[in-house]
This record gives sequence, structure tokens and C-alpha cells, in this order.
Amino acid sequence: MADTDGPGLRERKKLQTWRTIRAAAFRLIEERGYEAVSVEEIAAAANVSRSTMFNYFPSKEAIVLDPDPEEPEVWRALMRDRPADEPLWPALEAMLLAYMATFSDRLAVQKRLKATSPKLAESARDHGEQFAAELRAWAAERTAPGHEIETTLMLNTAQAVLATAYTMWSPDDGFDRLLDIARDCFARASHGFS
Repeated sequence: MADTDGPGLRERKKLQTWRTIRAAAFRLIEERGYEAVSVEEIAAAANVSRSTMFNYFPSKEAIVLDPDPEEPEVWRALMRDRPADEPLWPALEAMLLAYMATFSDRLAVQKRLKATSPKLAESARDHGEQFAAELRAWAAERTAPGHEIETTLMLNTAQAVLATAYTMWSPDDGFDRLLDIARDCFARASHGFS
């Protein structure tokens, strides 16, 4: 009997290969730096061929920056879990902080890499487009007619809060410090700038 409650064996193997490649890349890049590591070395460390690696990632940059394939289900679950009658601002704060915590393991690595790698820092890749679109749709469902401007302002402010916290955070201070800065920024934004 087939397992209908989750991904099949093939999908699980593909996800494991994806994560193995990423883990190998992060390990090598942390040791030697982004520019010093070739895609061939990453493939060898992950025990896959170069062509197999490119079946999972279109570039070395994608290995570092692409979100985990299961990430959309994570943010969808976090959105579903917020009480329907919860005001939007506290719901945004709780959901966004919980979502950020799900990728705490790679956030410090990515920030360090961007700080030391000119090529990676110049990257204009934006992997948050799908998340941002679903976040807008989720917020719109919670918005009464006539309050669209307020909702849009809250969404834009919440994104600015996270960007500010990330900018002010040093990966050397640990992920909990990032959460503290983000909570402080949410509190400041909720009181305004008068």
C-alpha cells in the first residue's frame, strides 16, 4: 500500500540529495571561501556528478541562496496556525519571526558569505517573491474592505523591520540576537516614529 500522507520515496530521495549538495557546499565554502570552491568540488564532496548537481541547482549561487524545497509548506503552515481573529500586526510579527527561525541554520552562513564574497554580495537574486505573494494574499484574506492601505502599510513595514534587523545583526552574535533585534524593531514600528 502506498504512503499517501507524505512525499513518496523518489521525492524524499531527491530532497535528501538537494540537502546533501547544499550541506557539502556550505562546509567547503566555510572552510575556503565562496570564490575558492568550484562546482566540481561541491559535486565531489556531495558524491554526485556535476550534471546531477546542476539538475538540482542552476548555479553555485543558487546552492547558497535558494530556499529549501519544503519551505513553502512551512510558511503556509505558520500562516494557517495564526488565529483568524488575531489583529494583523501581531499576527505578522509572530508568523514572520517563526518563519525566520526555521532557517536560522543557514542565515548566518549566508550573511557571512555575502560579506566576504563580492560576487555573492552583488547578487540580485530574490528568492522571497513566492513568499511575499502568499503573505500578501494571506493578509488580504484577513483585511476588511476599506482597510487595504493600512494592510499594505503594515506588510511593507514588517518587511522593513526584518531588513533592518538583518542589517544591524552580526552573525557572530548568534541567531537569538537577530530575533531580539527584530522584536525590538517590531515594537518600535508599532509605536510609530513621532
